[in-house]
Amino acid sequence: MKTKKNAFTLVEILIVVVILGILAAIVIPQFSQASSLARVSSTKSNVQMIRSQVELYKIQHDNLYPTSTSEAAFKLCLTSKTDVNGSINASGAYGPYMQRFPKNAVSDSDSVTIVAAVPAAGNVSATGGWFLNSDDGMIYAIHSLAALVTTATQY
Repeated sequence: MKTKKNAFTLVEILIVVVILGILAAIVIPQFSQASSLARVSSTKSNVQMIRSQVELYKIQHDNLYPTSTSEAAFKLCLTSKTDVNGSINASGAYGPYMQRFPKNAVSDSDSVTIVAAVPAAGNVSATGGWFLNSDDGMIYAIHSLAALVTTATQY
């Protein structure tokens, strides 16, 4: 008399492995696209936040933008207390406008390149995260080392 064993056959196991492989091939690309979209969304949000804080600074400082003499001075104006003239003053009445200057999530940099006119897309020589147009106080995100995110900055 034969006894029946309760076990999976090789064919059944192979079918399950193939099905799991197909599901993994469908799902994994969705995760990589989601993280890329999250970085772009974070960068857009940071651009909006920086722009709103620059505008608040301008309103509170008699239509003057934060100093654009250097990257460090610009960041210090937004992350420190200032007086009505825009001078850094620990007992100043205004600011800080942000706790720290945010990173561009796409290029993973918080550096600011200060320019008089923002170059056209694809014509970027900066290696940082942000462009500051010193004429109009607008901040732009650098998408990569070679491209300016023009669509992400027009909101």
